[in-house]
Amino acid sequence: MSHSILQSVLPYSPWLARQLDNQRLNLDLLSDWFTRPITPSDYQQFTDWQNLQLNENEEELAKQLRILRRHVLAQIMTRDMARLSDLAEVTRTITEFADFAVNTALSFSYEYYTDMYGTPIGHYTQQPQFLSVVAMGKAGGFELNVSSDIDLIFIYPEKGSTNGKRERTNQEFFTKVGQKVIALLDEITADGQVFRVDMRLRPDGDSGALVCSETALEQYLVTQGREWERYAWCKGRVVTPYPNDIQAIVRPFVFRKYLDYNAYQAMRDLHRQIRQEVQKRGMTENVKLGAGGIREVEFIAQIFQMIRGGQNRTLQLKGTQETLHKLAELTILPYEIVDKLLSAYVFLRDVEHRLQYWDDQQTQMLPENESQQNLLAQSMGFADWQAFSGCLNEHRTFVNQVFNDVLGTESANDESHELADIWHNLPDDSNMEMQKLADLGFQAAHELTEKLIQLKQSNKYRQLSTQAQHRLDNLIPRVVEVAAAGENIDATLLRLLGFLESVSRRSSYLAFLQQHSAALKKVADLMSQSAWLAEYLRLHPILLDELLAAQLMQPIDWEQVSRELSGSLNACGDDTEEKMDVLRHFQHAQIFHLTVQDLAGMWTVEALSDELSHLADAVLMHTLQHAWQNVPKRHLDSPKFAIIAYGKLGGKELGYASDLDLVYLYDDDFSEAVDIYSKLSRRLTTWLSGSTGAGMLYDVDLRLRPNGDAGFLAHSVAAFEKYQHEQAWTWEHQALTRARFICGDTQIGAKFENIRHEILTQNRDKSKLKQDIIGMREKMFATHPPVDDNVKYARGGVVDVEFIVQYLVLSQSQYEPKLLENYGNIALLKIAAECGLIDKNLAENCATAYRHYRQIQHNKNLRDWKRAEVNEELLQYYDYIRKLWEQVFDESVKFA
Repeated sequence: MSHSILQSVLPYSPWLARQLDNQRLNLDLLSDWFTRPITPSDYQQFTDWQNLQLNENEEELAKQLRILRRHVLAQIMTRDMARLSDLAEVTRTITEFADFAVNTALSFSYEYYTDMYGTPIGHYTQQPQFLSVVAMGKAGGFELNVSSDIDLIFIYPEKGSTNGKRERTNQEFFTKVGQKVIALLDEITADGQVFRVDMRLRPDGDSGALVCSETALEQYLVTQGREWERYAWCKGRVVTPYPNDIQAIVRPFVFRKYLDYNAYQAMRDLHRQIRQEVQKRGMTENVKLGAGGIREVEFIAQIFQMIRGGQNRTLQLKGTQETLHKLAELTILPYEIVDKLLSAYVFLRDVEHRLQYWDDQQTQMLPENESQQNLLAQSMGFADWQAFSGCLNEHRTFVNQVFNDVLGTESANDESHELADIWHNLPDDSNMEMQKLADLGFQAAHELTEKLIQLKQSNKYRQLSTQAQHRLDNLIPRVVEVAAAGENIDATLLRLLGFLESVSRRSSYLAFLQQHSAALKKVADLMSQSAWLAEYLRLHPILLDELLAAQLMQPIDWEQVSRELSGSLNACGDDTEEKMDVLRHFQHAQIFHLTVQDLAGMWTVEALSDELSHLADAVLMHTLQHAWQNVPKRHLDSPKFAIIAYGKLGGKELGYASDLDLVYLYDDDFSEAVDIYSKLSRRLTTWLSGSTGAGMLYDVDLRLRPNGDAGFLAHSVAAFEKYQHEQAWTWEHQALTRARFICGDTQIGAKFENIRHEILTQNRDKSKLKQDIIGMREKMFATHPPVDDNVKYARGGVVDVEFIVQYLVLSQSQYEPKLLENYGNIALLKIAAECGLIDKNLAENCATAYRHYRQIQHNKNLRDWKRAEVNEELLQYYDYIRKLWEQVFDESVKFA
């Protein structure tokens, strides 16, 4: 069987045929290997490596590595061309062999020089030092080709010296070790070569030291690291088992904390250099470097890693395929695009391997010889070269199209923009440029001209880097243009200029707006509608990226985004600050999505409040989970602790600027429970309301807990129950009508609901209850006068509706259990009417009025509305609520 498999693939690999003809293959061994994937254990068992090392038999070690490589290649080629394996097996097998070869060579070299010079010792730690080998490129991404060279970097932890009689510095010692590793792998002998070793990606390239310390690496990356090195290090993978801090050093260099749109231009520059080299050397038929080739697929994956990987750690991946899958999972790229890219990538890599199987050469050039062309086509499963070429060209055309769409085109130099003079001639020709603004339709041309002059003469502008200043110069005319083309143009331009001034020090955001003219127009449109959103973007410019999201105008799938948030948080490890930033980025992005959709008219106020409440619920759930992991001396994997929401969140009527009224409960007999859950409560509150570089999440109000500010941060369920029965005021029971369990221990949640049920259904003196609620309402007059242009506190306004509903719940729930359900005020008015507690028509009118009030409040926050216009419609709505008040409380509405 194995012999027939081997014979079937020989026409497609003269190299393999030669090995067989020259009897250089152990067919008994291969007969087993052909039937299955091979693993590092097979490499380990190939020969007695330990004996070779102990006897320092360098020549035989080098020979055995080369013979092993010959058999690994034969196994890979045969299984692949016989369709017994897939691309993943091919690349994994050869990459694992490379790792094995590097570690075998390193172990021999280290022992060889340790015998000669002693063990290298760290100057600071006084601990033995070991050389870490970083695989770069395809070896780092577990994507190695069968005939690839391997890009390596040698790094040791710290400076110091060996402890032998012939002392050497660690730098000298590890340089010798590195040189021997390269010789063992790279030298061509009668048995061939293990791998070509390329060291040019090390700091300072060929002119740099062969090895460097971790400190030297960090200094180099911080002071001299270039953009292309970020891409190279993105795939950097330590293949040796020794302790090191390389990842911690490299991560902030590769993955910037903020979205990095400078990556677009840098990637274009790198790609342009490759294209020029391809054309210069006549390599357009190169399946790796030519248009639509493997490199373009890799660039598509990497560009998003470079831009977003610092913000989203789940994108800090090594492999191209796994990165593309993650981009689809995060909806950064559509699934259908990713599926076709993956199909193209697998096809191109299969072609690449078959080109290299032919004669074990590192080539990606399609053959010119007709016979070889047809054999290549057959090995790929095609009848002839023409059929194969058609499929290949289809894949390459698609890849190139996506590549061009993703990287876009370089923005033109806007110095030739027809409005460029408005910026470039200031402040000298201010009157002329002011007239141009007026001609464009700006009413406040003088004020806008002054703003432009102020920006141009500011220290902030003068202190910008040359690149950032040039980008801003080019953006200003386009900003004036997009503002003039929309609505509310004066306010829009002022908001846009304020935004540019705020973000100008982060040149990456200027690059984004240069790269994406459609996004600039969208920003202008959004800012024309909402001062609130303009300020939100100014505070969180990272949200610009969301304008490119494929799902921007799609309803949010809360289960999916919650899973993504969980993955991002888990990827942070024990980094508390990073987790807090992840939570903030997540919440800001979802709020931005909802706001954009809201301005487009996609949501009613009630539906939007549900969405904002879903968001707060998700944030609270994940925050509790990870804040608990941060509590010292925790005694349980999951705390016996629950978060209860009151007020707007409790009633699912949350708005954009709403704070969170929370109560923390626990039910735990552990001796130190009070102390532990107090710490958890403090951490929770800090995680939620503390400000980091990414901003804040929510204002948290804990004053509704038992005894208010004088009470404990967290209360036991028993203490909460006792307080509600024995000490709580009527207004606290009013608040309880809008309370609900959010997250945490579900048993505590059930106990809370039982307590809530008991309190709300207890028998009450209705006359006293009425007087308590009326008295509470009238106390508000001093601080919140009941004026008609304030729909919240006007008599017949929002607060009166809330108090009416709260009275109905407290007085009637024992008879009408439906009122216990926390459906919101509009639904509860309807339920009360169905139960015959209030007039049905009046209830419907009051529900309409309440919905109108909430729309006014919402528009006031979002759409630049001032106080409500007091017109006949509004007064009619007030009248409905006042009539219901009189019906429910049996007395006239008082205004003072």
